[in-house]
Amino acid sequence: MGLRAATLITALLTAFNISFAAQAFETSAKSAIVLDLSTDLTLMEKNADMRLPPASMSKLMTLNMVFEALEDGRLSLDQSLRVSEQAQSYGGSTMFLTTRDRPTVEELIRGVIVLSGNDASTVLGEAISPDGTERGFAQMMTERAQELGMTNSTFANANGWPADGQRMSTRDLAILAKRLITVFPQYYGYFAETAFDYDGRAPANRLNRNPLLKLNIGADGLKTGHTQEAGYGLVGSAKQGTRRIVFVLSGLDTQDGRASESERIANWAFRQFAEHQVAEEGVIMTEAEVWMGSVAKVGLATTEDVKVLIPVLGKDGVSAKITYRGPLEAPIQAGDKLAELIVSVPGIGDATHDLVATESVSAGGFMVRVRTAALTLLRELTGQATLLF
Repeated sequence: MGLRAATLITALLTAFNISFAAQAFETSAKSAIVLDLSTDLTLMEKNADMRLPPASMSKLMTLNMVFEALEDGRLSLDQSLRVSEQAQSYGGSTMFLTTRDRPTVEELIRGVIVLSGNDASTVLGEAISPDGTERGFAQMMTERAQELGMTNSTFANANGWPADGQRMSTRDLAILAKRLITVFPQYYGYFAETAFDYDGRAPANRLNRNPLLKLNIGADGLKTGHTQEAGYGLVGSAKQGTRRIVFVLSGLDTQDGRASESERIANWAFRQFAEHQVAEEGVIMTEAEVWMGSVAKVGLATTEDVKVLIPVLGKDGVSAKITYRGPLEAPIQAGDKLAELIVSVPGIGDATHDLVATESVSAGGFMVRVRTAALTLLRELTGQATLLF
């Protein structure tokens, strides 16, 4: 048996009859990355694996840990938590909590997201920490980040306060943002809140710092960050139609620069690429030969709609191919993964999708085996290939 690769330019792609290549996006950010979540493609990156101080953008990892604790029952939204002296000691952006307060988990989540509360992050972290300390929680965050594939992330505290060892890459932040959106949709709505007035304590600090939320471009998250060492950064997400993008910028010089660059990169991602469907869930794309089966061929189809993201300008075309090791040997069960559809888009890369059997194929009986053996022998005697395709 051998690897089969069939070139497939689908009718849909052929119908476009146009060529594509993205206009490169140039950014003044020290590090940046843009993902298209619908197609799971990286649209651009710049120094995406550079380990940088994340500032308050690291609070997203604290929130991930909180959401995981909510899902497994270690926390509940209406649960009240104590405020330690460590949490109260933080300056910068806070909820102005004191050790006399007992805020709920939900209030603290909103305090982290909307107010970027350093104190709120620490209260949540200490509640989850295996030893009740912020240091213990930071170690827990680092270990969990490694498990999630965030290999350039290490943490020293719960809130991103400048500290030795507090580092993240923009790629890791994008991985984290994607997880918060796709794994915890029940909590994602908090990120779109534009204001949170906790007990009337900080009216000047009640507004969400995300500059994209008020621009009517579909933005609904996630987190800004700023320290003198880190500069200005933002983890953003926006949805237009069926498309959702995630982008991360880090190391910008000014707050206004962060706002304008964030808007510019979001507009670029939506305007420079168009989404097109190339396969429909369950619809046979091709048939593959079956060896020693009750039927000679089996249909191959995707398990979901497959969409491709295409740059709107350029010279080179889009191509697709189906690969599998064939002939396929019976028996085969409907739903078995048998092949891959690989769609290649110039300037972006390849996207691979599983193809599965659309029906079950049982092993052939005695006469099928006799006929197969005879055909194989005939091909050997006449010098033809032994594979029956």
